[in-house]
This record gives sequence, structure tokens and C-alpha cells, in this order.
Amino acid sequence: MKILKFGGTSVGNPERIKNLLSIIQPGDEKQIVVLSAVAGTTNALVEISQAFIIGDKQKAEALIKGLRLKYDAFIDDLFATVEGKNNGKELIEYHFNFIQSFAQELFTPIEEKIILAQGELLSTTLYHFYLTEIGVRSKLLPALDFMKIDEDNEPVIDYIGEHLTGLLKTATDNNLFITQGYICRNAFGEIDNLRRGGSDYTASLIGAAIRAEEVQIWTDIDGMHNNDPRIVKGTKPIAHLTFDEAAELAYFGAKILHPQSVFPAQRYNIPVRLLNTMDPEAAGTLISENGAAKGEVRSIAAKDGITAIRIHSSRMLLAFGFLRRVFEVFERYKTPIDMITTSEVAVSVTIDDTRFLGDIERELKDFGSVEIDVDQTIVCVVGDFSLNTHGYASRVLDAVKHIPVRMISYGGSNFNISLLIKAVDKVEVLRSLHNRLF
Repeated sequence: MKILKFGGTSVGNPERIKNLLSIIQPGDEKQIVVLSAVAGTTNALVEISQAFIIGDKQKAEALIKGLRLKYDAFIDDLFATVEGKNNGKELIEYHFNFIQSFAQELFTPIEEKIILAQGELLSTTLYHFYLTEIGVRSKLLPALDFMKIDEDNEPVIDYIGEHLTGLLKTATDNNLFITQGYICRNAFGEIDNLRRGGSDYTASLIGAAIRAEEVQIWTDIDGMHNNDPRIVKGTKPIAHLTFDEAAELAYFGAKILHPQSVFPAQRYNIPVRLLNTMDPEAAGTLISENGAAKGEVRSIAAKDGITAIRIHSSRMLLAFGFLRRVFEVFERYKTPIDMITTSEVAVSVTIDDTRFLGDIERELKDFGSVEIDVDQTIVCVVGDFSLNTHGYASRVLDAVKHIPVRMISYGGSNFNISLLIKAVDKVEVLRSLHNRLF
């Protein structure tokens, strides 16, 4: 069985939804199609939720009306028959009345997640209705019946596999299944989600849970490129990446792939292909266990919104347990660290989640002086940096010798060199590295 995930731009308008069939090509092979919300829907639902949170019901109502009008037009273009149009109109009537009903309730993060789930519930059901209209058999699999995360927001793969397999067994005469990306239930049974971009993660988790033959991620770009094509000219798609290389690139800013989506597939050695809905014939990028190019730089990625924290303390010198106590502060506030560098009397770390920055800073001051730099960017150069390679570190540093570098991380992984720079220098650094390395 193959898992095919289509992102928001791939279902961004009725024409694109109709064109998915030429990619899916239903037949004897069993396939699970994972859909994101229609492009722009999740952003609109976030705005509606924010209006509810601040109690601005008038603004929320206007936003709901605007989104509803877009879906009214969507229905008219997607369906050709009266029955199809009526089914579509009944569906959006139900969902938008449901969203509107939250104006009468106390609005909390629980209700917000329920509203955010409506985008995927709409897109998948509309596609199922469309396939029914044109005579293509499909089965809708509600993700809320099998996708689950635990108390630590980690997916429960055994649960997913058991419940999804049960659903598939009830429809053995079907070969095409459709389900929602992004949404799930949490440990309390409440509607939750895998965070933005989580449809990739959904596809990888499903692939891992049922030991699929392959996971395909269909987006609007022909694979993972060797740099950011929005910023750097002349970038090229990478034909083959290892799981480790892809994970580094996704985590450090490659927007084509959700940062967590590599790991479930890697655990069960399930190949992942990154393909282009707009150009289905393009080769894209294959991510698998083998195939790394030895002694090469593969790609460059950048992660914005980084905050750097330096703790300076003479008590750190020759003291055991110091770093543990520092890390425990971040652990208490469930704030992950991206990079770390140390010297005899100082340690610098970076974070991208600043919700508890004030509390973290206050506790860290118990250890010594604390300096905080905001508006930073991590630039990650990914390739083969194993012990047997040489010269690449000097080439990377030579390329940025005219740029102030706040931190350097090298040696923690065989696959990357990471640089922390000011966000304003990102474009120059990406272009300079590209020219020097490629």
C-alpha cells in the first residue's frame, strides 16, 4: 500500500482537486490519500479563532462569512451535477453553522483546535463527494478515529496501526481511501493537531503504522532543493537524500517537509518521495536509508525566529552538574534547544519557542549573567561531514568571513555544520554559501 499526501496548494482550487485523479490513478493497488485543508483555509480559521478569543464576535462573523463565500464558489466549480452541488452545499452549511456556534460559548484552546480541524474535514469530504459524482469508488477514513497523541504530544504508533488496520478491514472491497492530515485526538480524547504542516507527519505516521510500501509527499515544488529557491537563483532539486540528511534539512528550515515527518518512516525504513503536483513527471527527491553521496555538501537551509541565550558563570569552571542544572530550566518549561556551544565559563544555546523566555531568563540568572539576542537565524549546511572528510568546514567559514557569526556548531552530527547569524544577514549568507559550495 502507498500513502499519498497532498498539501494545501495541491487542493487549492477545484481544478487542482480534479487533477489529483491523474496522479492517484485508482486501480488494483491500495492507496491512502492524505489531504491538507484547501489553501488559505487554516489561516482563515486561525483568524476566526483569534477573534473569538478576544471576544470580537462581529469580526469573527465577518471572517466566517468571507470564508463561506469562498467555499460557495468552490462548490459551484467543483461539482457538475445538481446532486453533487447539493451535497457540497449541505456539507459547508453544516461546518460553517458549527463554526458560528462557538460565538455562544466560552472559547478556550480546546475550542480553537476544534475549529482548526474543520479545514481538513471539509477538504476530504468534498473530495470524496467529487469522486462519488464521477463514479470513482473511495472510502473516507476519519483521522479522528485512529490518529492519537499521548500526554507528551507524541504519536502513539501502535494505537494508530491497530485502529487504522481495523478500519481498512471493514472495507476490503475498496482500494482508494481518503483521510485527513494534521488532525488527531490527544490523550484525553479531545480534538487536537500535529501543528502546522502536520499533514506530512500524518502521512509518515500512517506509513509507519501499517508498514506501507512508500510515502509520497506531493507539494508545489519538484523535490528538496540544494538551497532556498525563493532567495537563491540557480538552485537544483536533490535526487536522493538519506533520512538523516532530510531530517536535518527539514528541522533547520526546508519548508517542503514537516520537521518530524522523517522519523516514523526512518524507523521502519519506508522510502519517502517528495514530488510536484504541478509537474508530476519531475523526478523529485527520494529519501531512504541508503544512497548518501560521500564527501559532498548536499544542501543549505535556514531557520528563522531564533533567540540566543548566553549564560556566563565562573562557577561553571571545572564544576560537574552545571550543564544539567541549566538544561533542567529549559526542561521545566518544555522549551527545546536547537544549538549549543560551551567554553570553560560560558554556555550558549538557541531556542525558537520564546513563550516562557522571561521565566527562563529569571531562573538562569541564578547561575550567572545572562545575555539574550533575538532576531537570529540558524543556517544549516548539510552533507557528509564524517571523520574521513576534510576541507568543508574551512570552505563554509571562508564563505561567511565577511559576516559576523554568533555561534558555530560542528561535530555534534556527521551531517551538518550550523551557523547562528543575525536575521538581517540571512539572504547574504545563503547566497554566499551557495556560490562557494556549489
